[in-house]
Amino acid sequence: YLTKFVNFWKVKDTRRLYTTGAGWPVVDQSDYNNTPDPRIQRWGEGLNSILNGRKPSTTYDWSDIISKWKQPSVSHEIGQWCVYPDFKEMKKYTGILKPKNFEIFQDRLKENGMYMLADSFLMASGKLQVLCYKADIEAALRTPGFGGFQLLGLNDFPGQGTALVGVLDPFWEEKNYVTAVEYRRFCNAVVPLVRLPSMIYTTSEQLVAPVEIANFGGKALAGAKVSWTITKTDGTPLYHGEFNPVDIALGNGQHIGTIRQKFSTIQSAEQLLLKVKTGSAENSWDIFVYPTVLPDISKEVRVTQVLDDEAVEELNSGGKVLLTLKKGSVKPEMGGDIKVGFSSIFWNTAWTKSQPPTTLGILCNPEHPAFAAFPTEYHSNWQWWDAVTHSSVVRMDALSKKINPLLRVIDDWVTARPLGLIFECKVGKGSLIVSAIDLLSDRDQRPEARQLLYSLQKYMEGNAFMPEVSMDIADIQKLTSENSL
Repeated sequence: YLTKFVNFWKVKDTRRLYTTGAGWPVVDQSDYNNTPDPRIQRWGEGLNSILNGRKPSTTYDWSDIISKWKQPSVSHEIGQWCVYPDFKEMKKYTGILKPKNFEIFQDRLKENGMYMLADSFLMASGKLQVLCYKADIEAALRTPGFGGFQLLGLNDFPGQGTALVGVLDPFWEEKNYVTAVEYRRFCNAVVPLVRLPSMIYTTSEQLVAPVEIANFGGKALAGAKVSWTITKTDGTPLYHGEFNPVDIALGNGQHIGTIRQKFSTIQSAEQLLLKVKTGSAENSWDIFVYPTVLPDISKEVRVTQVLDDEAVEELNSGGKVLLTLKKGSVKPEMGGDIKVGFSSIFWNTAWTKSQPPTTLGILCNPEHPAFAAFPTEYHSNWQWWDAVTHSSVVRMDALSKKINPLLRVIDDWVTARPLGLIFECKVGKGSLIVSAIDLLSDRDQRPEARQLLYSLQKYMEGNAFMPEVSMDIADIQKLTSENSL
């Protein structure tokens, strides 16, 4: 039927381009395709998607997908990345429609004792949402010959299970975690792009990244100057470079040059900002650099993956233990059945039948001394991908309602459970940190894990490590299954 429909209108009105439908199907008779195949989270991919299943990079595009079709392709409803409800929005409903769904979500958060974190959940999940949208849109802009991309929405859609996929609310107003200026850096007529093979580096590695410009600004750019800088987060300049002036035609996939930069002058863990600029168009990416070799650390802290007899004795005698659990070892009733991933929730859990991930990123206090040697913001960024993908989640309410974790995971707003990845407590005469992130397995290949482990150990060695809540050793042991020991 749709093929006949398109053929009819192609003859009836030749002024326009026609396609059989939004999202499906792809047929030869269409003038262009509108398909969900070229996006970073396809239906049902869950934790196997690009964002959740691959180490962070900006090298991928959709050339292999669209090359099998003769028509131009427009990606269908890319993103669909969720954010936590903004309960301040409820007062805007002054007509006959009422936000009854938000009332339910607000009540659930209050029941679980976390309503004071509502704004923090919104802001942290919002920052992750923007990071995911940036990755999605840039992948489209990197694809030569791509026909375009279509967002599910720039604003939230309250229907269909509550699809909080917008950087704007349903009233087209900002939520204050991203500005229009910031969004236009990666979603604009002219956008600088960098193909970064990794977002994570060590001080012995070299960044080698081709630079491109996507130019859909209506005219070619003659003699364009393209420059790049790498700075610290406080703006301190570290490295810079400029390419020879170049004519930039209309279109994308246009190679400008390659950034080559070593990090041997960096002495400690750093979060850096890479910027590329041409004219008024500027884009940026967070990258993370960690020492190849970390300083020696004392043996004061026992690091273990199981609470064996030696670790228990260490705690009973007043020692310090860092328990870093293997992925999958947390019991289901203690949180082990929660599907945590790096990305935000796709569309919503109600209409995807809880397609993973069912979480909305991390939340922490970046000023806490536990993270002093592991640069972080309060929200998810690329340096947390490794931790999340090597972790289980702990339900803090199943363990103790008194403990506030050092590192939280933001749960789906429907269930709103208090979830933790790292927490501390007193056990016996000793002190314990439990990391539901496996920081030991394959750590030779995981600079982020090595650095986070080092940061936690340094914190535990210092005077600031003074857990306030006491736990019985038996309660800690209930976290894990016997067959995981």
